[in-house]
Amino acid sequence: MRLLVTGGAGFIGSQFVRATLSGALLSPPGVRVTVLDKLTYSGNLANLGPVSDHPGLTFVPGDITDAHLVDSVMPGHDAVVHFAAESHVDRSLVGARDFVHSNVLGTQALLDAARTHRVGRFVHVSTDEVYGSIERGSWTEDTPLAPNSPYAASKAGSDLLALAQHRSHGLDVVVTRCSNNYGRYHFPEKMIPLFITRLMEGRKVPLYGDGGNIRDWLHVSDHCVGIDVALHRGRAGHVYHIGGGRELTNKDLTTLLLEACGAGWDQVEYVTDRKGHDRRYSLDISKIRDELGYAPAVPFEEGLADTVRWYQDNRDWWEPLRERAWLAR
Repeated sequence: MRLLVTGGAGFIGSQFVRATLSGALLSPPGVRVTVLDKLTYSGNLANLGPVSDHPGLTFVPGDITDAHLVDSVMPGHDAVVHFAAESHVDRSLVGARDFVHSNVLGTQALLDAARTHRVGRFVHVSTDEVYGSIERGSWTEDTPLAPNSPYAASKAGSDLLALAQHRSHGLDVVVTRCSNNYGRYHFPEKMIPLFITRLMEGRKVPLYGDGGNIRDWLHVSDHCVGIDVALHRGRAGHVYHIGGGRELTNKDLTTLLLEACGAGWDQVEYVTDRKGHDRRYSLDISKIRDELGYAPAVPFEEGLADTVRWYQDNRDWWEPLRERAWLAR
């Protein structure tokens, strides 16, 4: 089996690649993985360090919006798992063009090449943010899309393009939508790694608004298990939710991070709320549970403790990345 994994040097993509090549997922022995990654500020070859010498890994540097490159890489692959995306909401509020270019046009280039070269399955990895915000209850896969940020709108557009390829051309497409991920190798501009690394250095951490925004937290390894079962067992043309089942306000999460890092509330700075900040996300995961047998396995407290320890033990990984994040602004 040959997989093309876009964005495979990023946070979630690299976890999927490492787990696939280590035999932890459903792909058969001897699976070969081609990683296509532009290595922007958040892409990092060090994320693939544990499998860098694996004979089944091939790395191709490049941009998914380069249709000629994508067309040259696609032949011979049995499936595509598409992670590559611009994904930081704050950055999209400052400038949406890069998000539309990468997330919409890049996805279309991949879909065109997959159809041309008769790829067996195309898994499009998306986000719960495409639904907007929900006060109570949980979204099902049939909930209409109502994105509130340029990032979420660009992902919603790419979701619809992927599903349209299935309906119009018969391409075997599966879309997954996940809740907030956390874990090792998470780029240190996102909330959990940002707070951990700042607290380790005795610096203040920024908490938006009143801290009452609610997110469901999903360990990255559980997310990749869900993507993998969708890859191998999902129904063509269907959407599957992958959630962690642990909803927390940002204030409650901050409390846990302060405790884990031995810090106090004097290190928290309330800042002006993000524009259009969605109040709550919540995914109903009964479809993937009942159809494909997925359930999150990592307890949140256990996963968070492991994540904190990892950042404490791997300063040489994250310290250089903060400079890259700053320069990319």
